[in-house]
Amino acid sequence: MKHTEEHAASYYAATARDRQQYPSLTGDVRADVCVIGGGFTGVNAALELARRGHSVVLLEARRIGWGASGRNGGQLIRGIGHDVSGFAKYVGEEGVHYLEQAGVDSVALVAERIRELGIECDLRWGFCELANTPAQYAAMVREQESLSTSDYPHETRLVPPERMREVVASDLYAGGHIDMGSGHLHPLDLVKGEVRAAKAFGAQVFEQSPVLRIEHGTTAVVHCAQGRVLAKTLVLGCNAHLEELEPKLTGKVLPAGSYVVATEPLSEELAAQLIPQNMALCDQKVGLDYYRLTADRRLLFGGACHYSGRDPADIGAYMRPKVLKVFPQLEQVKLDYQWGGMIGITANRFPQVGRLKSHPNVYFAQGYSGHGLNVTHWSAKLLAEAIHQGESKGLDLFSAVPHLTFPGGKLLRSPLLALGMAWYRVRELIG
Repeated sequence: MKHTEEHAASYYAATARDRQQYPSLTGDVRADVCVIGGGFTGVNAALELARRGHSVVLLEARRIGWGASGRNGGQLIRGIGHDVSGFAKYVGEEGVHYLEQAGVDSVALVAERIRELGIECDLRWGFCELANTPAQYAAMVREQESLSTSDYPHETRLVPPERMREVVASDLYAGGHIDMGSGHLHPLDLVKGEVRAAKAFGAQVFEQSPVLRIEHGTTAVVHCAQGRVLAKTLVLGCNAHLEELEPKLTGKVLPAGSYVVATEPLSEELAAQLIPQNMALCDQKVGLDYYRLTADRRLLFGGACHYSGRDPADIGAYMRPKVLKVFPQLEQVKLDYQWGGMIGITANRFPQVGRLKSHPNVYFAQGYSGHGLNVTHWSAKLLAEAIHQGESKGLDLFSAVPHLTFPGGKLLRSPLLALGMAWYRVRELIG
């Protein structure tokens, strides 16, 4: 797939409410903090720091929201990612409880930001996790039992197999679990609204300003083609697009391709038939499907994560069979948009948030593994706390979880993981 310096030709780019563009960096600029990366992580770190009184420069290599932040599935789902109980040996039981609660509080943080800043981004509550097998549904029953005795403040309920048509017009699923504290939205509108707020609090925002190199020191010097930023503190929020900017972090995140299509607008009758309660939906396969309706009644359908480093020649042709497997009734419906790009995957599917030991004035957050809409916001909050206060208990807990470097180096990293994921898919098919 050929990437340009502008946004992918997505449904989000076509319908974005805010078309504002920002200048490129020219000349030298001094700041307390330089944030590199104009996605949810960088924009929210800039917003959190600017509102606390720090002078902030935000650098984006292309456009605000150009990466996964502006072209993802738009699903705002409770949780940090995979089950965090396995990290107890690193963070203790109290730490596990914190991480589990952060999965809830991070969604609330996004919702509060939308309310507080008055961002129009088509927020809609309601999410259903879909079981592909009876065993997966049995796990959902156990999860619901656990939630019913917790202090989770939102409605959750099971959907048994015989009632799945109340949620989705497909016969593929063995049951579902509804969470009314999760939902869906227009992610590009959200990040554009947040960067407007960061600028209003005094952050300087520069687009089309790729960072060429970083000169580390007590004052870090960030070099771009036509200017430099001199800052006491750096925040790296580049995720899948970090490349070789910081070698100590690059090998810990694998860029993996993720793809989305959007249909032509559906009739009110057909839209209501497909997803009667207008929820976000996601299954549990290794190569999972996730989908929802947009505000103008299109089916937005994503998934098919690619680890090989090679994009499909025709995303629409690649994704259409996946759509029709779930919704064969859409055979005659046209796809109006098809797009894709890289997301950041970690070996343990847990985000990496912390600071460099070799350069303690450099902070970073990356590797959201497909769960980034809420976790980016939480990570940015922790980074801002640590920079502003000099410490953050949450940042310390996230940092305590170790992360492997993907084997194989730059050239073999993706092929090796693709081979491993192929094995898991085979196991899924025969299991």
